Amino acid sequence: MMLKHWLNEKLVSQQISSDEFSEILIRLLDYGVLYREESQVEQRLYDRYVQCEALVEEYLSVLAIRLQHNRRFTFVRAFPPGANVPDMPDDEHTPFNGGLRARLSQMEVALILVARIEYAKQLREAKVDENGCVMVSVEEISIAFANLLKRNLPENMTERRALFRRLRQLRLLSYQQEDDVENPEAWLRIRPAIASIVTEDALNALASDAELLQLNGDDAGELVSAALEGSAHSLFAVDEEQAGH
Repeated sequence: MMLKHWLNEKLVSQQISSDEFSEILIRLLDYGVLYREESQVEQRLYDRYVQCEALVEEYLSVLAIRLQHNRRFTFVRAFPPGANVPDMPDDEHTPFNGGLRARLSQMEVALILVARIEYAKQLREAKVDENGCVMVSVEEISIAFANLLKRNLPENMTERRALFRRLRQLRLLSYQQEDDVENPEAWLRIRPAIASIVTEDALNALASDAELLQLNGDDAGELVSAALEGSAHSLFAVDEEQAGH
């Protein structure tokens, strides 16, 4: 009751109701991210978050949950206790059995890595829009997937849709319709948030594309996991049952 009373007093000064505050917290804990350009709902929640940012951070700090706010590209991402986040060290909170980490399959981790490499390539070529996004075709992703990891995107379209949908849920990719991922000529947007998930250090740990080309699928998957271990990818846990598949 004391915490609730303290919170209500703070909210009055922010001109935000307890229900509106709860909506921000629930969305952050459920999705792990608020991305203003995603939808009208997230635009509203992001703008409200900016209004009471310090209070949200203070409230979630009780749970050792940290927030990374990218004001330039208007998104905020929540990281669980113990996650390795650039410039946000947290050596005191190592969670048991994954904690709040989202569980990803090896295929999802691999697609994140390929998308990050494509993002870096387009960034070097200055092919970035005003929102920090880059455009790539499904065909380009498919070719990079095969060249870098010696794997193919799922041929089963239900599986392929689920794979891309997961990255869209994480606000790493965006596209208009789910049918787009079936069309090699369709365009996807890779969002700048991917740089906070796979850092430059993680990319450097992969050494070079030439080394990746020499790996088989299983070895590439292991290298992907190892490289991401030291980055903000520690937000996620690789699904052991699907590892290597």
